[in-house]
Amino acid sequence: MPSHRELLDWLAVEFIESGWDVQAMHRLIVTSAAFNQSSKRSHGLNDPDPENRLISRGPRYRADGFVIRDLALQVAGIASDQVGGPSVKPYQPSGLWESVAANAGTRYKPDQGDSLYRKSMYTYWKRAVNPPRQTIFDASGREVCNVRVRRTNTPLQALVLMNDPTFVEAARNLAQRALQLDATDDERLSQLAFWAIAKRPSSSTLKVMSRSLSYFRDHYRADPEAAEKLLAVGESKPDNQLDATELAAMTAVAHLILNTDEFITVE
Repeated sequence: MPSHRELLDWLAVEFIESGWDVQAMHRLIVTSAAFNQSSKRSHGLNDPDPENRLISRGPRYRADGFVIRDLALQVAGIASDQVGGPSVKPYQPSGLWESVAANAGTRYKPDQGDSLYRKSMYTYWKRAVNPPRQTIFDASGREVCNVRVRRTNTPLQALVLMNDPTFVEAARNLAQRALQLDATDDERLSQLAFWAIAKRPSSSTLKVMSRSLSYFRDHYRADPEAAEKLLAVGESKPDNQLDATELAAMTAVAHLILNTDEFITVE
Protein backbone atom coordinates (compact mmCIF):
# COMPACT_ATOMS: atom_id res chain seq x y z
CA MET A 1 0.00 0.00 0.00
CA PRO A 2 1.20 3.56 -0.63
CA SER A 3 2.67 5.32 2.38
CA HIS A 4 1.44 8.82 1.41
CA ARG A 5 -2.20 8.44 0.40
CA GLU A 6 -3.11 12.04 1.19
CA LEU A 7 -0.20 13.24 -0.94
CA LEU A 8 -1.32 11.07 -3.86
CA ASP A 9 -4.86 12.46 -3.56
CA TRP A 10 -3.53 16.02 -3.50
CA LEU A 11 -1.32 15.40 -6.54
CA ALA A 12 -4.25 13.86 -8.41
CA VAL A 13 -6.44 16.89 -7.73
CA GLU A 14 -3.58 19.23 -8.66
CA PHE A 15 -3.11 17.35 -11.93
CA ILE A 16 -6.80 17.58 -12.80
CA GLU A 17 -7.10 21.27 -11.91
CA SER A 18 -4.02 22.11 -13.97
CA GLY A 19 -5.88 20.86 -17.03
CA TRP A 20 -3.90 17.59 -17.12
CA ASP A 21 -0.67 19.55 -17.63
CA VAL A 22 2.02 16.83 -17.51
CA GLN A 23 4.90 19.32 -17.79
CA ALA A 24 3.56 21.32 -14.85
CA MET A 25 3.28 18.13 -12.78
CA HIS A 26 6.86 17.17 -13.59
CA ARG A 27 8.03 20.67 -12.65
CA LEU A 28 6.11 20.52 -9.37
CA ILE A 29 7.74 17.21 -8.42
CA VAL A 30 11.34 17.96 -9.40
CA THR A 31 11.32 21.37 -7.69
CA SER A 32 9.89 20.00 -4.44
CA ALA A 33 11.94 19.89 -1.25
CA ALA A 34 11.56 16.09 -1.11
CA PHE A 35 13.01 15.64 -4.61
CA ASN A 36 16.03 17.84 -3.86
CA GLN A 37 17.08 16.13 -0.64
CA SER A 38 20.54 14.75 -0.05
CA SER A 39 20.94 10.99 0.16
CA LYS A 40 22.99 11.26 3.36
CA ARG A 41 21.45 9.46 6.30
CA SER A 42 20.44 11.46 9.36
CA HIS A 43 20.79 9.85 12.78
CA GLY A 44 17.57 11.53 13.87
CA LEU A 45 15.55 10.13 10.94
CA ASN A 46 17.28 6.83 10.33
CA ASP A 47 15.64 5.01 13.23
CA PRO A 48 11.98 5.92 12.49
CA ASP A 49 12.45 5.61 8.70
CA PRO A 50 15.12 2.97 7.95
CA GLU A 51 13.62 2.03 4.56
CA ASN A 52 12.96 5.65 3.55
CA ARG A 53 9.21 5.08 3.24
CA LEU A 54 8.62 8.58 4.58
CA ILE A 55 11.04 10.08 2.04
CA SER A 56 13.29 11.42 4.77
CA ARG A 57 16.25 11.41 2.37
CA GLY A 58 16.94 11.25 -1.33
CA PRO A 59 17.94 8.11 -3.25
CA ARG A 60 21.54 7.21 -3.96
CA TYR A 61 22.10 5.54 -7.32
CA ARG A 62 24.75 4.93 -9.93
CA ALA A 63 24.56 7.16 -12.98
CA ASP A 64 24.00 5.50 -16.35
CA GLY A 65 26.74 5.09 -18.94
CA PHE A 66 25.64 8.13 -20.95
CA VAL A 67 25.81 10.45 -17.94
CA ILE A 68 29.14 8.99 -16.78
CA ARG A 69 30.69 9.68 -20.18
CA ASP A 70 29.30 13.22 -20.24
CA LEU A 71 30.58 13.86 -16.71
CA ALA A 72 34.08 12.72 -17.66
CA LEU A 73 34.14 15.06 -20.66
CA GLN A 74 32.76 17.92 -18.57
CA VAL A 75 35.25 17.68 -15.70
CA ALA A 76 38.07 17.34 -18.24
CA GLY A 77 37.02 20.62 -19.83
CA ILE A 78 36.69 19.12 -23.33
CA ALA A 79 32.91 18.63 -23.59
CA SER A 80 31.30 20.31 -26.58
CA ASP A 81 28.37 22.62 -25.79
CA GLN A 82 26.96 22.56 -29.33
CA VAL A 83 23.19 22.12 -29.39
CA GLY A 84 21.45 20.11 -32.10
CA GLY A 85 22.83 18.85 -35.36
CA PRO A 86 23.45 15.41 -36.86
CA SER A 87 24.44 12.32 -34.87
CA VAL A 88 28.11 11.85 -34.04
CA LYS A 89 30.34 8.80 -33.67
CA PRO A 90 32.63 8.71 -30.63
CA TYR A 91 35.34 6.13 -29.93
CA GLN A 92 34.27 2.51 -30.34
CA PRO A 93 36.17 -0.79 -30.76
CA SER A 94 37.30 -1.30 -34.34
CA GLY A 95 35.65 -4.00 -36.40
CA LEU A 96 32.50 -4.08 -34.29
CA TRP A 97 30.03 -3.32 -37.08
CA GLU A 98 31.62 -5.75 -39.51
CA SER A 99 30.33 -8.79 -37.62
CA VAL A 100 26.69 -8.01 -38.46
CA ALA A 101 26.99 -5.86 -41.58
CA ALA A 102 25.40 -7.08 -44.79
CA ASN A 103 28.19 -5.33 -46.67
CA ALA A 104 31.68 -6.49 -45.71
CA GLY A 105 32.94 -2.99 -46.38
CA THR A 106 30.77 -1.42 -43.67
CA ARG A 107 33.04 -0.08 -40.98
CA TYR A 108 32.58 2.21 -38.02
CA LYS A 109 34.63 5.37 -38.49
CA PRO A 110 34.89 7.64 -35.42
CA ASP A 111 34.38 11.34 -35.93
CA GLN A 112 37.07 13.93 -35.40
CA GLY A 113 37.37 17.23 -33.58
CA ASP A 114 34.55 18.52 -31.40
CA SER A 115 32.21 15.78 -32.63
CA LEU A 116 34.11 13.29 -30.46
CA TYR A 117 33.24 15.28 -27.36
CA ARG A 118 29.57 15.98 -27.87
CA LYS A 119 26.98 14.83 -25.34
CA SER A 120 25.98 11.18 -25.46
CA MET A 121 22.42 12.05 -26.50
CA TYR A 122 23.81 12.96 -29.94
CA THR A 123 25.76 9.75 -30.52
CA TYR A 124 24.90 7.39 -33.38
CA TRP A 125 23.47 4.05 -32.31
CA LYS A 126 23.29 1.09 -34.70
CA ARG A 127 20.25 -0.97 -33.76
CA ALA A 128 21.84 -4.40 -34.12
CA VAL A 129 25.16 -3.41 -32.51
CA ASN A 130 24.85 -1.61 -29.21
CA PRO A 131 27.82 0.49 -28.09
CA PRO A 132 29.78 -1.85 -25.77
CA ARG A 133 30.49 0.89 -23.21
CA GLN A 134 26.80 1.66 -22.77
CA THR A 135 25.78 -2.01 -22.77
CA ILE A 136 28.19 -2.74 -19.91
CA PHE A 137 26.55 0.10 -17.99
CA ASP A 138 23.12 -1.50 -18.50
CA ALA A 139 21.87 0.48 -21.48
CA SER A 140 19.01 -1.39 -23.13
CA GLY A 141 19.14 -2.62 -26.70
CA ARG A 142 17.18 -0.99 -29.49
CA GLU A 143 15.50 -4.21 -30.62
CA VAL A 144 12.88 -4.11 -27.83
CA CYS A 145 11.37 -1.50 -25.53
CA ASN A 146 12.49 -1.59 -21.89
CA VAL A 147 10.39 0.32 -19.38
CA ARG A 148 12.58 -0.30 -16.34
CA VAL A 149 16.17 0.81 -15.94
CA ARG A 150 18.54 -1.93 -14.78
CA ARG A 151 21.51 -1.06 -12.59
CA THR A 152 24.13 -3.69 -11.99
CA ASN A 153 27.66 -3.50 -10.64
CA THR A 154 30.26 -5.68 -12.32
CA PRO A 155 34.06 -5.66 -12.73
CA LEU A 156 33.55 -4.96 -16.44
CA GLN A 157 32.34 -1.46 -15.57
CA ALA A 158 35.60 -0.69 -13.77
CA LEU A 159 37.52 -2.06 -16.76
CA VAL A 160 35.60 0.30 -19.07
CA LEU A 161 36.55 3.27 -16.92
CA MET A 162 40.16 2.08 -16.93
CA ASN A 163 40.60 1.25 -20.62
CA ASP A 164 38.07 3.14 -22.73
CA PRO A 165 39.91 5.92 -24.66
CA THR A 166 37.22 8.41 -23.63
CA PHE A 167 38.11 8.13 -19.94
CA VAL A 168 41.88 7.92 -20.46
CA GLU A 169 41.77 11.05 -22.59
CA ALA A 170 39.49 12.79 -20.09
CA ALA A 171 41.90 11.91 -17.27
CA ARG A 172 44.80 13.47 -19.19
CA ASN A 173 42.91 16.68 -19.83
CA LEU A 174 41.82 16.81 -16.20
CA ALA A 175 45.45 16.33 -15.15
CA GLN A 176 46.49 19.17 -17.43
CA ARG A 177 44.01 21.47 -15.71
CA ALA A 178 45.55 20.58 -12.35
CA LEU A 179 49.16 21.00 -13.49
CA GLN A 180 48.41 24.41 -14.96
CA LEU A 181 47.58 25.68 -11.47
CA ASP A 182 50.27 27.61 -9.62
CA ALA A 183 49.99 25.44 -6.52
CA THR A 184 51.59 22.67 -4.48
CA ASP A 185 51.05 18.99 -5.21
CA ASP A 186 48.49 18.61 -2.43
CA GLU A 187 46.60 21.69 -3.58
CA ARG A 188 46.53 20.38 -7.14
CA LEU A 189 45.36 16.96 -6.02
CA SER A 190 42.66 18.48 -3.84
CA GLN A 191 41.40 20.64 -6.71
CA LEU A 192 41.53 17.69 -9.11
CA ALA A 193 39.32 15.66 -6.79
CA PHE A 194 36.96 18.60 -6.31
CA TRP A 195 36.51 18.98 -10.07
CA ALA A 196 35.80 15.27 -10.44
CA ILE A 197 33.54 14.49 -7.45
CA ALA A 198 32.43 17.98 -6.30
CA LYS A 199 33.94 17.66 -2.82
CA ARG A 200 37.35 18.02 -1.22
CA PRO A 201 39.17 14.80 -0.37
CA SER A 202 39.65 13.88 3.28
CA SER A 203 43.15 13.98 4.74
CA SER A 204 43.45 10.20 4.51
CA THR A 205 42.30 10.22 0.87
CA LEU A 206 44.73 13.02 0.06
CA LYS A 207 47.57 10.95 1.51
CA VAL A 208 46.62 8.04 -0.74
CA MET A 209 46.53 10.35 -3.76
CA SER A 210 49.90 11.83 -2.82
CA ARG A 211 51.49 8.39 -2.45
CA SER A 212 49.98 7.36 -5.78
CA LEU A 213 51.42 10.46 -7.46
CA SER A 214 54.89 9.66 -6.09
CA TYR A 215 54.60 6.05 -7.28
CA PHE A 216 53.55 7.04 -10.80
CA ARG A 217 56.30 9.65 -10.99
CA ASP A 218 58.92 6.99 -10.29
CA HIS A 219 57.23 4.58 -12.69
CA TYR A 220 57.07 6.94 -15.66
CA ARG A 221 60.48 8.43 -14.95
CA ALA A 222 61.91 4.94 -15.30
CA ASP A 223 59.79 4.15 -18.37
CA PRO A 224 59.41 7.25 -20.61
CA GLU A 225 57.92 5.15 -23.42
CA ALA A 226 55.02 4.14 -21.18
CA ALA A 227 54.43 7.81 -20.39
CA GLU A 228 54.36 8.70 -24.09
CA LYS A 229 51.98 5.83 -24.81
CA LEU A 230 49.58 6.97 -22.09
CA LEU A 231 49.64 10.60 -23.24
CA ALA A 232 48.99 9.59 -26.86
CA VAL A 233 45.54 8.14 -26.13
CA GLY A 234 42.76 10.18 -27.75
CA GLU A 235 42.66 12.68 -30.57
CA SER A 236 43.30 15.76 -28.43
CA LYS A 237 46.97 16.61 -28.03
CA PRO A 238 48.77 16.89 -24.68
CA ASP A 239 50.17 20.22 -23.57
CA ASN A 240 53.79 20.17 -24.79
CA GLN A 241 54.74 22.84 -22.26
CA LEU A 242 54.18 20.37 -19.42
CA ASP A 243 56.76 17.80 -18.43
CA ALA A 244 55.73 14.43 -19.89
CA THR A 245 56.58 12.50 -16.72
CA GLU A 246 54.61 14.89 -14.53
CA LEU A 247 51.64 14.87 -16.87
CA ALA A 248 51.61 11.08 -17.13
CA ALA A 249 51.81 10.70 -13.34
CA MET A 250 49.01 13.20 -12.73
CA THR A 251 46.97 11.55 -15.50
CA ALA A 252 47.25 8.22 -13.74
CA VAL A 253 46.01 9.77 -10.48
CA ALA A 254 43.15 11.51 -12.31
CA HIS A 255 42.34 8.16 -13.90
CA LEU A 256 42.00 6.63 -10.43
CA ILE A 257 39.59 9.38 -9.37
CA LEU A 258 37.42 8.81 -12.46
CA ASN A 259 37.15 5.14 -11.47
CA THR A 260 35.83 5.72 -7.95
CA ASP A 261 32.34 5.12 -6.63
CA GLU A 262 32.01 8.82 -5.80
CA PHE A 263 32.47 9.79 -9.46
CA ILE A 264 29.81 7.49 -10.92
CA THR A 265 27.24 7.79 -8.11
CA VAL A 266 24.48 10.39 -7.82
CA GLU A 267 23.79 11.40 -4.24
